[in-house]
Amino acid sequence: MKITGAQAVIESLINEKVEVIFGYPGGANMPIYDALYDYQNKIRHILVRHEQGAAHAAEGYARVSGKVGVCFATSGPGATNLVTGIADAMMDSVPLVCITGQVPVSVVGTDAFQETDVIGITTPITKWNYQITSAQEIADVFAKAFYIARTGRPGPVVIDITKNAQFEEVDFSYPKNFSLEKYKNLNKFTKEEIKKAAEIINQAKKPLLIGGHGLIISGAYKEFLRLAEKANLPMAVTLHGVSAFPVTHPLYVGMVGMHGNYAVNKLTNQADLIIGVGMRFDDRVTGVLSKYAPKAKVIHIDIDEAEIDKNVKTTVSLVGDAKEVLISLLPHIKKNSHKDWFFEFEKLEKEEKRFHQKREEKFKDKITMVKVFEILSKKNKRQSDNCGRRWSKPDVCR
Repeated sequence: MKITGAQAVIESLINEKVEVIFGYPGGANMPIYDALYDYQNKIRHILVRHEQGAAHAAEGYARVSGKVGVCFATSGPGATNLVTGIADAMMDSVPLVCITGQVPVSVVGTDAFQETDVIGITTPITKWNYQITSAQEIADVFAKAFYIARTGRPGPVVIDITKNAQFEEVDFSYPKNFSLEKYKNLNKFTKEEIKKAAEIINQAKKPLLIGGHGLIISGAYKEFLRLAEKANLPMAVTLHGVSAFPVTHPLYVGMVGMHGNYAVNKLTNQADLIIGVGMRFDDRVTGVLSKYAPKAKVIHIDIDEAEIDKNVKTTVSLVGDAKEVLISLLPHIKKNSHKDWFFEFEKLEKEEKRFHQKREEKFKDKITMVKVFEILSKKNKRQSDNCGRRWSKPDVCR
């Protein structure tokens, strides 16, 4: 039985087990919305007030659920309004599939009403994008789009669908077990590299373990903690690595970067080893690159080979899924103490504590950020610490 291209779009989303779509209708994607009406019991659509909101909402959904976020927009200004969200998803490795309407293929390239080259515009900020001009392409393109968005280092994909393709009829059949050869071997680290990294970790006197967003994407929470606990490593997070593990853990020393904690940022320059897991060593973490961790060897674990040596020169690079790398690394790690190294963190944490206590005394009659978070924490009845500091009250959390 033949169905329209617009129906094929919705059927493709159902095959990908999409539950929620964020979008805004317009002339060039109206056939898709007409088809969506017949599937409203299978997919929930959330109408936004602006397409940028659709992209950011899909991003938020993807971050929280771990699934691919999906958004709809029409052609021209609708598609260009998605760009900020798409760029953000690319920078932060968030899986999105953004589906835009386009003018009929017969007038593509003629500067037709609300025609914009969305493929050209989004090429630098997507993992992949494609313009569908025939209904026959829909099933295969959607299978590829979702596969690319979620596989390896996640990111956004744009599918631009001309209006004629939405009206055309097609015999629908969705590909099963779709894969691409280039994504089949993401773990490129070797046994020799694993052994070399383990040797450096075992010999380090002042190591620092840092977890980034890639740690969360990989789901390598247990392996990361096991590494820290086995080698007794001070562990920190980047801004996007927050929530990877409890901040009440005794080995946790704070968040790195310009918005992070005093002790861990100060002592980065004394560390003799930095182990970065799923992080990109961006400028908000490193500051001036020539002055970043001048005494440290660097072990960088990341699934994206392009991140290796991009900002910080590595001693050993382990390219692959963070969880798989850590599983391979753990048997080679020896127990250690680093007692004196932890004492350095404790001294500076107390110094930071005194600074904030004085500040609270100075503004005791006013509402401060710390007071706000203390109140919110008590209302949530959580037991954690305040602003990531181990010295905080036990009944306060961030």
